[in-house]
Amino acid sequence: MPHPLHYDGNGFDRAAALRKDEAQLAILKTQETTRLLPYWRGLSFVADDGRTPWVSGPQARELVEIADEIVFLGMAAEGPFFAADISSLAGGERGPEIAGGRFRSLRAIGATLPAAEAGLAAHARALLHWHARNRHCPACGAPTRVMEGGHSRQCVAEKCGGQHFPRTDPAVIVLVTDGNRCLLGRQTSWPEGFYSCLAGFVEPGESLESAVIREVFEETGVVVAEVGYHASQPWPFPGSLMIGFTAMATGGEPVPDGVELEDARWFHRDEFLPAPRPGLSLPRHDTIAWALLLSWLGESPRTT
Repeated sequence: MPHPLHYDGNGFDRAAALRKDEAQLAILKTQETTRLLPYWRGLSFVADDGRTPWVSGPQARELVEIADEIVFLGMAAEGPFFAADISSLAGGERGPEIAGGRFRSLRAIGATLPAAEAGLAAHARALLHWHARNRHCPACGAPTRVMEGGHSRQCVAEKCGGQHFPRTDPAVIVLVTDGNRCLLGRQTSWPEGFYSCLAGFVEPGESLESAVIREVFEETGVVVAEVGYHASQPWPFPGSLMIGFTAMATGGEPVPDGVELEDARWFHRDEFLPAPRPGLSLPRHDTIAWALLLSWLGESPRTT
C-alpha cells in the first residue's frame, strides 16, 4: 500500500446535494456549530494551538458577514465547514488580527497540521484561489457569479451565461530507479543540498505515462520504461494534482537541461540510510516525493 499522503481528503462528506440549496446553505452559515476557514491574500489561518485552521461561534458568524467570498466545503460530525476569503480586509504582513490565531503560508505549516486538518486547509485554499482568479468569464469577459456553494461560477451576460468549474492541473512526479540507485534533481531556486523526484505538468493530448517518459528525458536525458502508478496527492500551490509514478531507467546518464534543473544525479540507497549523508536534504514529509522515496527505501531515514 502507498504511504499515506498529506492533503489527501479530510474525512467528511462534501455534501454535493446541498450545493444547489441556497436557502439551506444560508442557514448553515449561521449555525453555532459552523466552522469557518479564513483565507487572506494567499495565507491560511491557523489557531494558536498550531493544529486548527478554523474559527467557530460568534467569530465565524462575524467573518461570514464581511467576507469577499464564501464557499461550502462539506459536512462533518461536528457540523458544516465553510471557507471565507477576507482578502479585502486591511492587515499587516501577517494579515488582519483574528483572536486566537494568525495567518501563515500553508506551504510552511501544512506538514505540522494533522492529516484531516491539512486536507481541509488544502481544499479551502485551492478553491478560494480559483475564485480569486475567475471573477470574469474567460469566454466573453463579463463578470461571473458564485454558484453551487462555491463549486462553480456563471457568467452574468445574457448572451453568454457560461458555467465554469474549479480547475485542477495534473502534474506527474516520478522516482526513477536503476537497481540500488534512484535519480533525483534540483532546481536553482531550491536550498543548497536539496534534491527531489522529477516532475512536470501533463500537456494536452498526452497520457500520464507519456508525460513521465517525456519529462524525464527532457530534463535529464535518461530513457525510462515500466512506468507504474503509485498514488496521487492534491497539491494546493495553487491548484495541482500530483500523480506519482515509478519508472525503470533503460538508458542514458543524467545531464541536467539547465532550464528546469541545474543538477540531476544518481543516488545510492546507502546515501539515505540509516540517515541522509551530510549535505543532502530530502523532500518534506507532507510531499508525495517523500512518499515515493520512502516506498522505495522500505523505511524512513533518520532526520534528527
